[in-house]
Amino acid sequence: MDDSLPTGYRLKKGTKSDRDFLVKYMELTYQELYPAQRDFCHLRTTVNQYFGDRTPLWLVETAREIQWSTVACLWMGNAVDQRSGNYYAHIFLIFVEPEHRHYGIGKALIQTAENWARARGDRQIGIQVLVANHQALNLYQNAGFKTQSLSLIKPL
Repeated sequence: MDDSLPTGYRLKKGTKSDRDFLVKYMELTYQELYPAQRDFCHLRTTVNQYFGDRTPLWLVETAREIQWSTVACLWMGNAVDQRSGNYYAHIFLIFVEPEHRHYGIGKALIQTAENWARARGDRQIGIQVLVANHQALNLYQNAGFKTQSLSLIKPL
């Protein structure tokens, strides 16, 4: 389905029945960044609220023994440019299991996201990344993403 994935991997469109993969990969993302935190139940609430027909999911699978296993995902949605009011494609999540990183899967998922956005007529694509997620920041900057805004938090 996608020539940009390395040999042995395939891309498939996710369905509502893949909701648990999405929640799992969101949890793994945050567990990597915040290993001391144990409770990520709010992520299931987020997925339940936002996952649907207008927020597509793609899964990357690889052959393990005699069946295909999911090892990565891309979840897309929409955002609004606060200056112009225009909607644009927004990457909600890219996750690649650690043992499958550095093979070009993340780059291929970004290409999938860009293709989806172009097909809709979007003129830009966005993503939010945590400052502590250095691997992701590097991937996105190498893919041409530029910082447009900063989110500042002050503990009270």
